[in-house]
Amino acid sequence: MTVAAVPASAQTNAAKSDQTKIDCRNGTNATGADCAKDGSGDNAGGAGPAQAGAVFLPTLIVDLFPNPVAPPAPMPSPRPEPATPPGNNQAGPPAGGPIVSPTDLIAVQPPRAVAGDFVPDEVLVTVDGDAGAVQQIAASFGLEVRSQRQSRLLGTTLVRFGIPDGRPVGVVLAQLAVDGRTQRREPNHIYSLQQAAGIVNYAFDRIALDAKQASGENVRVAVIDTGIDDSNPALAGVIAAQFDAMPDVPVEKRDHGTSIDGLIAGVGALEGMAPGARIYHARAFEGGKSTMDVILSALDWAAEQNVSIINMSFVGPKNDLLGAACRNARALGMVLVAAAGNNGPKAPYGYPAAFDGVIAVTATDAKDALMPQANRGAYVFISAPGVEMVAPSGAGSDVVTGTSFAAAIVSGAIANLLHASPDRSADDIEKALAATARDLGPKGRDNDFGYGLLDIKAAEAAKE
Repeated sequence: MTVAAVPASAQTNAAKSDQTKIDCRNGTNATGADCAKDGSGDNAGGAGPAQAGAVFLPTLIVDLFPNPVAPPAPMPSPRPEPATPPGNNQAGPPAGGPIVSPTDLIAVQPPRAVAGDFVPDEVLVTVDGDAGAVQQIAASFGLEVRSQRQSRLLGTTLVRFGIPDGRPVGVVLAQLAVDGRTQRREPNHIYSLQQAAGIVNYAFDRIALDAKQASGENVRVAVIDTGIDDSNPALAGVIAAQFDAMPDVPVEKRDHGTSIDGLIAGVGALEGMAPGARIYHARAFEGGKSTMDVILSALDWAAEQNVSIINMSFVGPKNDLLGAACRNARALGMVLVAAAGNNGPKAPYGYPAAFDGVIAVTATDAKDALMPQANRGAYVFISAPGVEMVAPSGAGSDVVTGTSFAAAIVSGAIANLLHASPDRSADDIEKALAATARDLGPKGRDNDFGYGLLDIKAAEAAKE
C-alpha cells in the first residue's frame, strides 16, 4: 500500500502580486507584470550525479531497497488516437471509455532514465485541464487516478497516476509527453529524513548567538517532518498549527519532528535558537520516509500559512516539481532551509538543498569539525552545529546528530534576524549569511563547509 491520497486543497484568492512573482519565476509572465523590475526570474538549478533505482513499498513507506530500473518495454505501432491537443475543441476519449492497451502506446520521447528512489507504480503529472481532462488522460494511457488537487505553489492541477500494468515509470513518463495537456511529468520520488546515529546545546556559542537575548518572537516558521509529541514541555505554547499530509497513515514516530521544532523554538530547559517563534508543523514522514506528492501537499499548506521560513530536514533525488515549488515559494518571499544530507562525501547532491534559492546546511561539531557522514558538493551553502546536541524528543530528550539538526539551528538563527529586522528580504538574509560566515577549511567557499560557520551576530550587523 502506498501513501493514501491527501484531500484536495484548492487555491483560494491568491494575491495578484504573489501570482506575478510566481509567473516571473516560471518565465510565463501571464499577468503582464514587469519581470525585470520584479527581479523574480531566478531559475531553479543545482545539478549533480545521481543514482538510479526503484523501490517497493510492502506496507507503507518503510526502508529503501534500490533495484535496477527495468529495461524499457518494446514500443510497437500503431499509435493510438492522440488526446485532444490544447486549443482544440474536439472532445477527447470519454471519461469512462475503453482503456487503450498500453502495448499500443508509442512514446514521442525515449524512455526516461529515472534517478533516485521512487514509487515503482506511480507518476506525478501537472495537468492543464479540468477533472474530465484528467480522466481522459488516464483512459488514453491506461492509468489510474489515485489523487488530484490544485497546488498553490505549482499553480496548476497535480495528479498522482497509478500504473496498474507494471510498465516502468520511465516508459510511462515518455508516453505521457505525447499529450500536450501534461505540463510536467515526474516520478513520485522518495525522500529520507537526515538523522545520523546518536552536553548541553553548544550551538549558541558556536554561532555567536547570546542565549539570553535570543528571540524569534512572532516569526512564523514552517517545519515539514514527522509527527511530533506536542505534550513535550519544550514545545509548550510553541506550535501554532499542525497539518497531517498523510492522514490515513498511523503516527508511529515523533522523535525527529519534536527535535527539529525544539531546536528552532523550544522553551524551558531545552531552549531553542528562537524562543517565541511560531511553529507551523506539517507531518509528511513516517518511518523516516515520504513521497513527493505528500511533501508537495505539506509545502502548499505551509505557503498558505504566511510563514517566513520553511525548514526541510530531508533529502532525496532531484525532482522538477519540487524545484518549481521551492522556486515559487522563494518568489513569494519565504526563506528556504534544507539539510545537505548525511550520505557521505561521494553521495549525489541532496535535494531540495541543492536547488537554487535553498540554503543548504551541513553539520559541524563542538570543535567546528565537519560531520564525517555529511554530503559534499558545490551546493553546500553554510555550516552549523549538528553533532551530538541535546534536543527534545518523543521520550523527553535525546542526543542527536545530523544535517537535519544543523538545518534547524540555521532556521532558528534566521528567525532571530527576522525578529530584529522584519523587513529583511530572503535575498538579503542569504547574502548576509554568506558574507559573514566564519571561513572553515580551504579559503573561500568550498564543497565541505560552504561559506563557513554561521555567525549570527555578524549577519545581524550586515544590513543593506
